[in-house]
Amino acid sequence: MNAAAPVADGPLARFALRSAAWAERWFPDAYVFAALGVVVVAVAALAFGATPTATAAAFGDGYWSLIPFTMQMAFVVIGGYVVATAPAVARLIDALARFPRSGRGAVCYVALVSMLTSLLSWGFSLVFGGLLVRALARREDLDMDYRAAGAAAYLGLGAVWAMGLSSSAAQLQANPASMPPGLLAITGVLPFSETIFLWQSIALTAALIAVSLLVCFVTAPRGASVKRANEFEGADRLAADERHAAALPPRTRPGEWLEYSPLITVLLAALSLGWLAYEFGQKPLVTAIASLNTYNFLFLTVGLLLHWRPRSFLNAVARAVPSTGGVLIQFPLYGGIASLLTAAKGADGQTLAHHLSSVFVHIASTDTFTLVMGVYSAVLGFFVPSGGGKWIIEAPYVMQAANDLQVHLGWAVQVYNAAEALPNLINPFWMLPLLGVLGLKARDIVGFTFIQLLVHIPLVLGLLWLLGLTLTYHPPVMP
Repeated sequence: MNAAAPVADGPLARFALRSAAWAERWFPDAYVFAALGVVVVAVAALAFGATPTATAAAFGDGYWSLIPFTMQMAFVVIGGYVVATAPAVARLIDALARFPRSGRGAVCYVALVSMLTSLLSWGFSLVFGGLLVRALARREDLDMDYRAAGAAAYLGLGAVWAMGLSSSAAQLQANPASMPPGLLAITGVLPFSETIFLWQSIALTAALIAVSLLVCFVTAPRGASVKRANEFEGADRLAADERHAAALPPRTRPGEWLEYSPLITVLLAALSLGWLAYEFGQKPLVTAIASLNTYNFLFLTVGLLLHWRPRSFLNAVARAVPSTGGVLIQFPLYGGIASLLTAAKGADGQTLAHHLSSVFVHIASTDTFTLVMGVYSAVLGFFVPSGGGKWIIEAPYVMQAANDLQVHLGWAVQVYNAAEALPNLINPFWMLPLLGVLGLKARDIVGFTFIQLLVHIPLVLGLLWLLGLTLTYHPPVMP
């Protein structure tokens, strides 16, 4: 570490540090946070007249509803780790990590990479950003705060991912074959030119990136306030695992020869590459890569080839699996929350999600629709952290309201996308894969992401309203 005179942190940096210190002391483990969310939503459902039986049934029915998504998210961590620990990729990431010249610069560098890559694929952004932070943390000459860098790596998913090509809502609205018939009848087809490629949407995204980078710069700790990776038990353990991931020991018995031979790798990779060629040949590149199944399959195939021998590949998988523990045990609780909101009917036969939507939709006018929908999507997104799944629940009534109030339908989708990302900044649900890669806990980074949230709320809502004034309503276009 370079010797330097003590430097004083600015007001926002001090506030971020106080927020981080408060979070480290008071913020519960992400599992406790999710469990409390279940209790709060269940009590709310009971308060609206749902019977205890209906409430319990809704929770139990929804508990396993996110299992496919849970496995996908676990494989985001596993696939990313397997690829990153391959010698060739580790050297590439190390090369990219040589560019920053200061701790603050490194934090902003991570934030920029994270946000730009998230516009292509949020899953790639999470893993790549986390691996870049770990590579930067290995530089002894870089006085980089590991917590601030981890928070910066999360900004892709926490700020702009839904404004890019992997937006679940925009993808759904552009593909009529994927839409529920009832939703198609309300919205028609909304191509990307009416959603993410609107100049208003691009302007909003650019403003979010610029402001997020500024917040990263002014909140990044310096001098004695910096906490490095080796001060966190989980990160230090991951670093030790990397150091001890040496070359394969020689095989000791005849039965191991296939584990050490590239034969199985070549055969599996040939099949996998054949499927990938077919998949990318049948679909546009951005559509194919936005699928988590395709994304994870691609990473596992690349990881298998890079490790070359099955035993090396399996050893990397074994080292990655402990990082998925939080994902595996917490995501079912969020599935239960989503079901409580949408399936536990009250005394009037309506769900809690319906009551929430009624409060917001009925108070909206043409002039206030953007603000009302933005606030509603952000609040509901904290309890139902699923961009695509929540859109299917929310879209029928909010898009009908947009039609009734003659609000631009494509902009209504972008209002949802921008506002739905806001709670991601402090919601542990989406942090878990990144935290697994970094060896951190949610409370380690939430102090910094909370500052981003405070800045993003007025910025996002204000720009959504202002830019929305430049658009005019068009009736739905049917396929």
